Amino acid sequence: MKQLYVILLVLFVGSGLVAFSPDSFLLPENFYLHKGDKLSVHLLSGDDFTKEGEDRYNSKKTIKFNIYDGSKPTDLLKVAKDSAAPVLSYTPANNGLVLIGMTLKPEVNELPHEDFVAYLQKQGYDNLADKIKDDTRLNLVEKYRYFLKTLVSVDNGGGSNYNKVTGDELEIVLKQNPYKKSYGDDITAVVNFQGKPLKEGNVSLYIKSASGNVHKDLFKTDADGVFNFTPSRDGIYMIRCVQIAPSKTNDADFDTWCATYSFAFSNRDELPNTYKEFGFGDKH
Repeated sequence: MKQLYVILLVLFVGSGLVAFSPDSFLLPENFYLHKGDKLSVHLLSGDDFTKEGEDRYNSKKTIKFNIYDGSKPTDLLKVAKDSAAPVLSYTPANNGLVLIGMTLKPEVNELPHEDFVAYLQKQGYDNLADKIKDDTRLNLVEKYRYFLKTLVSVDNGGGSNYNKVTGDELEIVLKQNPYKKSYGDDITAVVNFQGKPLKEGNVSLYIKSASGNVHKDLFKTDADGVFNFTPSRDGIYMIRCVQIAPSKTNDADFDTWCATYSFAFSNRDELPNTYKEFGFGDKH
């Protein structure tokens, strides 16, 4: 039996099939800056808001890379350096909120049929999982896309960059400034998909406390693509939305769009060094 297991494992690895693609998300080394401080942003990968790996900047895999420091965006594609980690080292020029957005090029992932059914169920797509349970194909191909945002505060944390619409296919937009909220205050967010509000979209909210523990809540958007949440603890927050649909092209069976938006919340003036002390590893 042990020999059979080893043989099957070798066949699986040799077949070229890839395991589930982990989430990608942007994470600054510190969400609370003072004017003149350097902003360093890492591109991390991992499920459930845990760091499993870090990606270096790759221009061939990046469609958009912008920073909103003040009212106008700066195109970072023109200045970002390949193989850089962190992907961004920048000194903000203004007080207030700074938004960083990145769009990655589509990639293809092939999974065994049973694993793909389990994947759909985990993402909240039981209806799609039921449709392919009896499918005779051994493997299924997914084309996935990532749309990433992170929001940091420089000194007063003012301005309206929290609700900047960047026009991504799948986009999370905050309707209130999380850096101006307190315990018990509601925060509203809207999810847009291909330019329209996403109805009944699957949304996850992750909160990572200074202890390293991750707390997760699940939401559904309403008919206007809106959902509300109430900050319940100090920490790093990440909103994640995934949209999965049968593919309309011949190069994949399913299309997946995933958007993440990270920011910090605290009733205090500052948090500790978020990148290191929240369990994401030492600074580079």
